[in-house]
Amino acid sequence: MSGLPVDITRERGLHLLREMLRIRRFEDRCAELYGSGDIRGFMHLYDGEEAVAVGALQALGPGDAVVSTYREHGHALARGIGMGPLMAELYGKRAGCSGGRGGSMHVFDAATRFCGGNAIVGGGLPLAVGLALAEKLRGSRNLAACFFGEGAAAEGEFHESMNLATLWQLPMLFLCENNFYAMGTALARSESQTDIHAKAAAYGMRAAVVDGMDVFAVEAAVRSAAEYTRAGNGPVLLELRTYRLRAHSMFDAQLYRDKDEVEEWRKRGPLTVLTTQLKAAGLMTEEDFQRLQHEADDEVSAAVQFAAAAEWEPVADLARHVYAEAATP
Repeated sequence: MSGLPVDITRERGLHLLREMLRIRRFEDRCAELYGSGDIRGFMHLYDGEEAVAVGALQALGPGDAVVSTYREHGHALARGIGMGPLMAELYGKRAGCSGGRGGSMHVFDAATRFCGGNAIVGGGLPLAVGLALAEKLRGSRNLAACFFGEGAAAEGEFHESMNLATLWQLPMLFLCENNFYAMGTALARSESQTDIHAKAAAYGMRAAVVDGMDVFAVEAAVRSAAEYTRAGNGPVLLELRTYRLRAHSMFDAQLYRDKDEVEEWRKRGPLTVLTTQLKAAGLMTEEDFQRLQHEADDEVSAAVQFAAAAEWEPVADLARHVYAEAATP
């Protein structure tokens, strides 16, 4: 992993660490709440991949559309969705950002142009192509950014989306979070070409591989790619190599990888490395770290209180949104 950028300031370093800590502490609490039954259904945690969400979303503008996967809590927080409404969504409460109807895997927020988590592997890719096409037709400077895992590279939607995005020269970023195991199958056991970024060559698309554990590397790569596609040069594929330190989901026994491997990656975790780098450069103290962690914990506690106190949707409204409602004259 590379060192700190030469122009990094204390303020900038602490900001990035704060954003990653918010995600980590939020999800640590989510795991506890899942165990207690306060959060139900499926839930997929982002532990270890925080540098991708934080770095990438630092480089995007407020008008850009963001499409995510079912592992989207980190993306949602980094995009600016409030922690209270996000927690309420996981609780299934009416105050949730999706009205409690989406839950952990289908977070949506129009105000931040967070255009949804998708439970179907690769399902967000064609949606992002449509969003990018809309921006091109409008003649705007906005783009569509789609997060997806390397498991989606085996799906037809991946290749169809890459083809159309290049054919139509769309302003779109393909952001592959390669954590090497998809749901539970090692990459080499499912893909003949394990370099995901190399697949872009078949479509004449610009591509690069990035250290997804380094928040600065991610931000720089996404910012460069965004400038390239905003200039009308077509889409870009970035393969962001990262690692999920938790299991695939809360139901995953995680029998497909060695514990020693997980521990080795844990030493390279984005929070651990950035904290070490900032301290070594004299830009942060242990007191700073403890303060940031306490602030994150306080925000999480407030979000839990908000979600727990929020109302359930009235039974009378449960059939709403099944059909379109009549427009008001």
